[in-house]
Amino acid sequence: MGPLNGVKVIELKGIGPGPYAGMLLADMGAEVIVVERARSPNGISFPASVDINCRGKSSIALNLKNEKGVETLLKLIESADMLLEGFRPGVAEKLGFGPEVCHQRNAKLVYGRVTGWGQYGPLSQVAGHDINYISLTGVLAATGESAKPTPPLNLVGDYAGGSLFLVMGMLAALHAAKETGVGDVIDAAITDGSANLMSVIHTSASIKAWQPNRSANMLDGGAHFYRTYETSDAKFVSVGSIEPQFYDLLLERAELDSSLFSDQHNPGKWREMGIELEQVFKAKTRDQWCEILEGTDVCFAPVLDYTEAPMHPHNKARETYIKLNGITQPAPAPKFSNNELSKPEAPRKEGQDTEVILQSVGFTDSEIQELIISGAVPPE
Repeated sequence: MGPLNGVKVIELKGIGPGPYAGMLLADMGAEVIVVERARSPNGISFPASVDINCRGKSSIALNLKNEKGVETLLKLIESADMLLEGFRPGVAEKLGFGPEVCHQRNAKLVYGRVTGWGQYGPLSQVAGHDINYISLTGVLAATGESAKPTPPLNLVGDYAGGSLFLVMGMLAALHAAKETGVGDVIDAAITDGSANLMSVIHTSASIKAWQPNRSANMLDGGAHFYRTYETSDAKFVSVGSIEPQFYDLLLERAELDSSLFSDQHNPGKWREMGIELEQVFKAKTRDQWCEILEGTDVCFAPVLDYTEAPMHPHNKARETYIKLNGITQPAPAPKFSNNELSKPEAPRKEGQDTEVILQSVGFTDSEIQELIISGAVPPE
């Protein structure tokens, strides 16, 4: 079930944004076939059977350095709607399944490529990771305490700037292909995507409402009304009382002296008022502040870690988390009114569905055995 029911995706196994993009498509109902390089973990990622990003997918093992292995992949592509890969530029072409070859087999194919630096540019052939990509686009410089940039995990680069822009581009191209019969190649560079995410910062800077220094702006922890505060039990809460009516409610509910916290949007007073609020929030536990502020228009939430978040009543009410194979994990998102999303199937082992997938595209048992003997399909 799901809005992508009937869409067939070939995912060439990689790390980071590629598998996550494939999971998003599978969560939406697409049939996602992961092409593994072997039937056992190869050291470049988590074992598939415990990797959340592998849920809802089937798995085939192919040796893509073997001519018959590549030909088998091209046979799969003939009946696919999408393919996604995260190789360095030129690698797929060198191995024999670049976009030109694939489109000769399937003109409607949407060929998605996700890399850090993109398919071209001075850095396109250079190794890198999320921290490097967001460094180049201004994201990292704007994140963290004033003294030092702090990586926001690898969420902004790999997954927001990479996976989400890849999926958006592939779905847009799929829509166009259905209208025109012509596929496309999506060049999803994490640098491009993370730069795009900074649009609101560029807007703010253009009207002199943002400065390059960290912890000096309204949304980066500089403002006393938009930051986190430690509580008496060494936990934290977050406040985001930007609008004046929400700010006034914060002052009221926290029993603050309004004369000390006037002139809310004067950056010259933010540090002084922040120091005062630090002492106020340290006077109570996180749970006590939740009793006072949670559920009001103060714009408040406790800062929960990944073990606490699934237990929060709001997340439980919305079924934001599920369990598969005993592993707590985020549920598919977003939710639809007319397309119910199935609970994902648990991840499969590397190559677990090889024979079934080959049979589904017309290979006979004897032909499958020939592929195994030739080395195109890794043995059990």
